[in-house]
Amino acid sequence: MAVSGSGGRPAGRVRLLGRALALALLSPVGLALLVLVAVTAVLVPLWVGVPLLLLALALLRRFANLHRSWAGRTLGVEIPSPYRPARERGWFARLKVVARDPASWRDLAWLPLDATVGTLLRLLPLALLLAGLAGLAVPAIWPLLPAGTDLGYLGLVRVTDQPSANLVALEGVLVLLLWGWATPRLARTDAHLARLLLGPTERARLASRVAELTETRAETVDTQAAELRRIERDLHDGVQARLVALGMSLGMADEAVGADPDAARELLAEARQATSQALAELRDVVRGIHPPVLADRGLDGAVRALALASPLPTDVQVDLPGRLPAPVESAAYFAVAEALTNVIKHSQASRCWVRLRHAAGRLVMEVGDDGKGGAEPAGGSGLPGIRRRLAAFDGTLVVTSPPGGPTVVSMELPCESSSPKTSPSSGTG
Repeated sequence: MAVSGSGGRPAGRVRLLGRALALALLSPVGLALLVLVAVTAVLVPLWVGVPLLLLALALLRRFANLHRSWAGRTLGVEIPSPYRPARERGWFARLKVVARDPASWRDLAWLPLDATVGTLLRLLPLALLLAGLAGLAVPAIWPLLPAGTDLGYLGLVRVTDQPSANLVALEGVLVLLLWGWATPRLARTDAHLARLLLGPTERARLASRVAELTETRAETVDTQAAELRRIERDLHDGVQARLVALGMSLGMADEAVGADPDAARELLAEARQATSQALAELRDVVRGIHPPVLADRGLDGAVRALALASPLPTDVQVDLPGRLPAPVESAAYFAVAEALTNVIKHSQASRCWVRLRHAAGRLVMEVGDDGKGGAEPAGGSGLPGIRRRLAAFDGTLVVTSPPGGPTVVSMELPCESSSPKTSPSSGTG
């Protein structure tokens, strides 16, 4: 695995060396934190040690997270934080959660190893580099030394004259080659050690996954309940009211058909109009549940229909291998629709775009605009609703929206295609 994307070049090795020196200088900080945790733990029976121990453990976790971040950049992977959430109120309750977290004890066990083995792995590249450079400098320094000087053995060569000094330079070249070969490997070894001790265990990953699924399931149930209430409200306040009015108009027309035919015709005309309105509202309700265009034309055609209906010029590019599973298509459609609605309502943009593609078993969606930016994922712009909808399918939502724009909402859903491609791959809406 490549180291930080550039470990194979001299500049990459120098960068790794700088990172290793920074970590080596921080090793005494880790030992100081270990001592601080031990001292504050002794003070816990005096009560004052409880907040001090929580503070020490919080500093230790920040220190460990820093190493996770550096190790992740070196290995080119993300090393997630393995800690259990401590949402309890009160110092003793939080301390109990932290003390029962295996990740806390693994942090403490990692500190001495980081200060010894870790420091050795980080300082060895510097020692090789200095030894190589010193060997190269010996031939230039030798003429400046007094005659008859015997420098003794430098590496495998005893330096007594200029030719032997030149051999030391050859040694320096070999040591520099060894430095170039060993530096990324030592960095990877150090990073793998941190990942092994500081990364989440399989048990922790499973527990985190269970907690995530429990949370997303609860959010999905709440979302479905809210959707059912919305449908019930739309039917009650819209279609049902129209049908009640339609029944009253037909009853009045039935009573007036013999005595006042003109009035009966007017009532029948009103009933016909009410029928059309009720049908239109019923179609709107059905469209909110599962748009017919989605069932007929798939996600590609449905998103293009959204773009055509948008008041902003909307460019659409789609690269899908075919039809996706119906639940995934529905979730993706409504997520894109909500994102486009946010653009229209909040972005003050002049144009927007939608990109859909399927790669590595994931549906990747991007909705962007050239508006004012500054969108807050946790705000009231509808983005939390999109996040909840995607979370039901283990999907993700990432919002990039610097002040001044552009805003890009990136969404992903794990899925596999379910039928061959039947629609064009790209185009402009």
